[in-house]
Amino acid sequence: VGAGAAGLLAAIRAAERGRRTLLLEKNRKPGAKILMSGGTRCNITHNTDARGIVAAYGHQGRFLHSALAALSPADVVAVFEAEGVATKVEETGKVFPASDHATDVLAALLQRLERSDCELRLGEPLVEIAKTDDGFQLVTPEGVHETTTVIITTGGQSYPGCGTTGDAYRWLADLGHTIIPPRPALTPITTNATWVTSLKGITIPDVIVKVVVSDRATTSSETKPKKKKPLDERRGSFLFTHFGLSGPVALDVSRTITGHPEPMVLDLECDFLPSQSIEEVDATILREAASDGKKQLIGVLSRIVPRRLAEALFEKAAINPELKAAEMSKVIRQQLVEALKRSRIPVSGTRGFKKAEVTAGGVKLGEVNSSTMESKLVSNLYLAGEVLDLDGPIGGFNFQAAFSTAWLAGSHV
Repeated sequence: VGAGAAGLLAAIRAAERGRRTLLLEKNRKPGAKILMSGGTRCNITHNTDARGIVAAYGHQGRFLHSALAALSPADVVAVFEAEGVATKVEETGKVFPASDHATDVLAALLQRLERSDCELRLGEPLVEIAKTDDGFQLVTPEGVHETTTVIITTGGQSYPGCGTTGDAYRWLADLGHTIIPPRPALTPITTNATWVTSLKGITIPDVIVKVVVSDRATTSSETKPKKKKPLDERRGSFLFTHFGLSGPVALDVSRTITGHPEPMVLDLECDFLPSQSIEEVDATILREAASDGKKQLIGVLSRIVPRRLAEALFEKAAINPELKAAEMSKVIRQQLVEALKRSRIPVSGTRGFKKAEVTAGGVKLGEVNSSTMESKLVSNLYLAGEVLDLDGPIGGFNFQAAFSTAWLAGSHV
């Protein structure tokens, strides 16, 4: 049920093993999220091994051991290359079709599905699922399908415009499963800070972003709040937008924000020069200022970071933009170092499910046999892909989990 990345591969695997297979899809076309993922290029996996995928998922990673043993990142590449889709590895480790066209990825899955003799029914949504003595009854607007075995691959709630509206959570809860409350992940972050939104369109290629509890969260009884460990920390590129922040590093920390009970007490602490220590940044500013004392200090900073960011940091720190480099005091230099290494951006929220690439939450992993993807509560019911409580970082990890869990489920029905 559900002809996305997981559903297509699970159906292919089951049908190729000789199982009479029907694939139901509510949309008029299959693979909607495949076509829009990776900026319509479709990042099919990451250039790593099974251990790398497991590590990227953190505590959820252990659940993927058997699935990755059945279908590794190298195996995913081989699946597509066997269908004539050449692939390439980018500097970030992301694996894309060499053509940069997600349409090639979907076409490869559909041509293999067609060879498998699986029957694909489009525009036929599942309305209800009921357990019977002999298996299951699947109710659709077209009628009732009787089957011994079901694989649920309906996805989560991200990009609901694609049809992923969380339908399966109700069916699976009715069958006894625990649903970990779904929340958006890999979604852009919003802020009310005008200095941030004024920088829309600027990309910072290398930045460390930490999610920290803001001083706004301290109560009046706390005279000296303790320095708390960051709730999350990632390094990569990000993009300033008219609403806040997007780009890989912002998307990666968004799940921490959506998982916090009070997102508006959080800040993003940004290090715009992560390759240099505080002392090295201080020395760089001193050296650049000394090389041309008559130049405006803002011009000196513009040699270190983009001009518009330099201007915004000056405004944020209330430093006179007309100040000459030779007039820089130690206090102002310390303010600049602080702005470059520890700028705080107050969080107002995220763009939610509408712009989320992935759903965090879903079917509780402890209720699914990770060796087969069969439900531990309902025999002959299998689950694969994003409907499970599995969400990884940006970079092809989520497609890999979808493909691997689907292949494993299709191998055991």
